[in-house]
Amino acid sequence: MKVLVAVKRVVDYNVKVRVKSDGSGVDIANVKMSMNPFDEIAVEEAVRLKEKGVVTEVVAVSCGDAKCQETLRTAMAIGADRGILVETTEELQPLAVAKLLKALVDKEQPQLIILGKQAIDDDANQTGQMLAALGDLPQATFASTVEVSGDKVNVTREVDGGLETISLSLPAVITTDLRLNEPRYVTLPNIMKAKKKQLDTVKPEDLGVDVKSRLKTLKVSEPPKRGAGIKVPDVATLVEKLKNEAKVI
Repeated sequence: MKVLVAVKRVVDYNVKVRVKSDGSGVDIANVKMSMNPFDEIAVEEAVRLKEKGVVTEVVAVSCGDAKCQETLRTAMAIGADRGILVETTEELQPLAVAKLLKALVDKEQPQLIILGKQAIDDDANQTGQMLAALGDLPQATFASTVEVSGDKVNVTREVDGGLETISLSLPAVITTDLRLNEPRYVTLPNIMKAKKKQLDTVKPEDLGVDVKSRLKTLKVSEPPKRGAGIKVPDVATLVEKLKNEAKVI
């Protein structure tokens, strides 16, 4: 069984992002970048399936500029067998990424496609669902448990009311949630081994995909500063302030 895992290069989750002075976007100059945490969970799950003997090959895919090779090398250090970079300098939106992944799915013919449920930069939570729709594939989002059995995969997913377990026929698309696993620490020997693994580069034109933007960002701004909290002497004062000042009751 072959698994395709999509990984995205984003601003590291420990970094406090800054908005550009002209409000056109987030300033990523001289900022630490890393793999999207949800995608890291997706790679870890694919590697664990391989270690169980269920999966024979794990292919990591990233879409973006040449710097995304670093993210793919990290995925290969975790345990992916090879990487594919769809290289473009265009700003990629979820639909464009889903189309690129669909073209690679048609080419590679994986039995399972695993993605993080969302990227922490745009928080769109759309790519996995769009890929499933474009490929006419069954999907399971927000997975907290994944069990492959024959030509089926059972996924326990988190819903508002608790947990839901569904069974999908392969090939299928799965998006990962935080509770699925804890990604392993990447060791130096594995980082060195990853440098020798195969990394192929293709262009969107090679895949016959138009990645032109369909949406335009008008303005990006920081959230308003939160006011300082206050102490109230009694419940009556609290109720009065909630009613007359905050107007929430």
